[in-house]
Amino acid sequence: MITRPSDTEYAAYFSRYVTLVPEPDILTVLVRQPADLSKILATVSAERERFRYAAGKWSIREVAGHLIDAERVFGYRAFCISRGERVSLPKFDENAYVAESRYDEYLLGDLLAEFALVRNTNLAFLSHLMDQEWTRIGSASNIPVSVRALAWIMAGHVRHHCNVLQEKYGVKVGL
Repeated sequence: MITRPSDTEYAAYFSRYVTLVPEPDILTVLVRQPADLSKILATVSAERERFRYAAGKWSIREVAGHLIDAERVFGYRAFCISRGERVSLPKFDENAYVAESRYDEYLLGDLLAEFALVRNTNLAFLSHLMDQEWTRIGSASNIPVSVRALAWIMAGHVRHHCNVLQEKYGVKVGL
């Protein structure tokens, strides 16, 4: 079993995500999340998919798109670091990525299917890592991060946005 990362394996900023995942078996959490996310967002009517709770905020579709972007970035970071990458991986500016996307044009169901595909690709990779690969530390945005921390960050990031969807967008989470 992959053990929980220590708080020295990721930037303090990411503790807001890691603390949302108290479970010890990260792979099980990661496996379940696409279905959980689909259940949550199935409560959103087609008319509300483009809803924004305030001017300048992302729509529900854009939140789903952001989850896809972040999944790709965190998965790529985990892959590179597990392979011993020595160069610091680039910063991820989520607002710039969403601004350059066309996520608001995509149906929410299509975005959820894409998230599941990206997550499953990451799971295929993560499930084959050896213990020493999980504990490898690399750098992203010039800040040290371990592969296992990235797995907890991935899971906690989704939970964070599910909380935002409930609190700010009025989406019924109920999980």
